[in-house]
Amino acid sequence: MRHLSEVHDYGRERKIVITGACGATPVLPTCRVLQGVAVAAEPARTDTHSYDSYDSPADDPAFALHRGGKIEVRSTVPVRDKDDLSLAYTPGVARVCSAIADEPALARDYTWVSRVVAVVTDGTAVLGLGDIGPSAAMPVMEGKALLFKEFAGVDAVPICLDCTDVDALVETVIRLAPSFGGINIEDISAPRCFEVEDRLRAALDIPVFHDDQHGTAIVVLAALRNAVRLTGRPLTELRAVVAGAGASGVAVTRMLLQAGIGDIVVSDRKGLIYPGRDGLSPVKQALSRDTNRERRTGSTEEALRGADVFVGLSGGTLAEQSIAAMADDAIVFALSNPTPEVHPQVAAAHARVVATGRSDFPNQINNVLAFPGIFRGALDVRAHSITEGMKLAAAEALADVVGDDLAADYVIPSPFDDRVAPAVVAAVADQARKDGVART
Repeated sequence: MRHLSEVHDYGRERKIVITGACGATPVLPTCRVLQGVAVAAEPARTDTHSYDSYDSPADDPAFALHRGGKIEVRSTVPVRDKDDLSLAYTPGVARVCSAIADEPALARDYTWVSRVVAVVTDGTAVLGLGDIGPSAAMPVMEGKALLFKEFAGVDAVPICLDCTDVDALVETVIRLAPSFGGINIEDISAPRCFEVEDRLRAALDIPVFHDDQHGTAIVVLAALRNAVRLTGRPLTELRAVVAGAGASGVAVTRMLLQAGIGDIVVSDRKGLIYPGRDGLSPVKQALSRDTNRERRTGSTEEALRGADVFVGLSGGTLAEQSIAAMADDAIVFALSNPTPEVHPQVAAAHARVVATGRSDFPNQINNVLAFPGIFRGALDVRAHSITEGMKLAAAEALADVVGDDLAADYVIPSPFDDRVAPAVVAAVADQARKDGVART
């Protein structure tokens, strides 16, 4: 294991880097009773306190950590005298500019462009806070840039756009793209996020990745691969229920289908999705054609009877009885944050494997396990896109990190495991070459 400050750099030196630091405070839970099962109380965590928990922002450690922002830009070449200055800036820089003007591809070698990612949002779907706007989204985008750097040595720049129209978002990002080697779309509300990503992927020759969709899906698949290995059942024989048909729910469903899951049923606020149901968006219509082979109708709870896998991405709640009605050796991924669909210790009374999106319970499904290494691998080979094969390779590599230590409370590694980023980087880079999208 490593501390956040002990970072490995997987790329060559760059002219400018983004730096940052963060920390965590351990807490000890107390105990309470929920639905007849003794469970740990929600711990008092510094990262989940509301402003009302403190007399003033000055008392809140979250405010103290964020003062002045969490990242900065620093130079990586010295400017000690006029000779250094003449090379880093004029007149030396003019020679480099002229060469790039004659051969634009040289920008990838002689600027930081091929090594830096834009983290782009419009602030319409930020964490569990919803549509809070671009200014309020900046702390999260800064945090994302921090995680890129700390976990895989990737430089990232947060960009919060004051527009929500799809055409305006796409056009703006296209105009910004020459400054970046990759685009990470973040916290843009569904269904607009699907169109934004699709159009940017079609327009740009650099990786475009919507982490809310694909990062979540990759980590879910990795954890599920190990969960089924533990329970001794192949994916092809499992029936899954996904609660939530937003960005992450759709992407998880699509990735599980690609991985060969036996059958999968998806639900939204109106119940199960099936062909011909009234009010389905185009995205959900497409989903209805590829899922729910038995054409089930009704509620999430009804679909869970006899199901092998539950993946919660809905923000809703489930009664204990729904989990108890699942098949033997059930797998429950209750991923809504900060409150899972069912308390993990309640779920554990009926399921073999339980995972959440929280760091204070075992088996945290955390996107930071995926996106830093995926971009590092893509950037290292100068991939012009991120393929489905690269995503599947990342999931397999992440699952393999667990190895022989597999247990019910360890189906996915910790983000602080030193092996995670190198494994994902290598797998993604190798698959990019196999898929023919690598430039080097």
